[in-house]
Amino acid sequence: MDAPVDTITIGASDLRVAPLGVGAWSWGDTLFWGYGKGYDRPDVVAAFTASINAGLTLFDTAEAYGRGASERLLGQLARSAETRVVIASKFMPYPWRLSARSLRDALDRSLQRLGVERIDLYQIHWPSPLLGIPRLMDALAEAVAEGKARYVGVSNYSAAQMREAHAALARRGVPLISNQIEYSLLKRTPEVNGVLDACRELGITLIAYSPLAMGLLTGKYGPASRPGGPRRFTERFRRQNLAAAQPVIKLLEAIGAAHGGKSASQVALNWLILRGALPIPGAKNARQATQNAGALGWALDGDQVERLDIATQDWG
Repeated sequence: MDAPVDTITIGASDLRVAPLGVGAWSWGDTLFWGYGKGYDRPDVVAAFTASINAGLTLFDTAEAYGRGASERLLGQLARSAETRVVIASKFMPYPWRLSARSLRDALDRSLQRLGVERIDLYQIHWPSPLLGIPRLMDALAEAVAEGKARYVGVSNYSAAQMREAHAALARRGVPLISNQIEYSLLKRTPEVNGVLDACRELGITLIAYSPLAMGLLTGKYGPASRPGGPRRFTERFRRQNLAAAQPVIKLLEAIGAAHGGKSASQVALNWLILRGALPIPGAKNARQATQNAGALGWALDGDQVERLDIATQDWG
């Protein structure tokens, strides 16, 4: 393993991890990410190993990723690792799940796929108007009481929803330690909708998913080089948006060069870490995992942060 990295605590917990995690959405996901077409299990194994060797121990998955394939892959790798791995997973409140019992059943299936007795961080994937926050938080509190979840979090919750969830869990003596939100230089919504401020106020860690805007901030893509697969047809990868993002990418590259050759993606991740967020970029192979880990061990200066802030202030 390389030199030890600094660690942070996730919310009001004893989970200490590097200020950068690993998103496992693409692990086993054939529909959106094309698992089996260009990368496969050996690549994922290499990504996991490279991440561990770089000091990254938080891996985020979900029952919905690859219809459980991501959990199975992560569980197998975590069980074989010599390093203690912190596993985060999520319950998806599908519209046909109409009772809190569905969370208990889904958690049991996630535990089985992961091959563990307890998930370190169990999260609600999206708010559910059918189940409601109080019922879901009660179900999460029961999961903690039963020893099936060590800590709990939410994902895609607004500031108001997060406050309600925090209060509901507090009545049961359980802390809400995280809210997983899309956040990047090209998605700065958490700064203006109150989520980031509420996280800071309540001592909740903002876990930033898609911190590289699904690859756009890596510099790999432009109007003439769009990604394949379903990503190609998303709003983010329309040609006009790709063109609009190029000045940001050029600035990232220039700032990276001033730090001894850091990449655009490493600069973008470092910016998020300085914001107090915990980014979880995906990694399909060892090269990407090593590239992500290069965001650690150094810091942007105040002027560079300000230049990036100004360049992306209109991105919502």
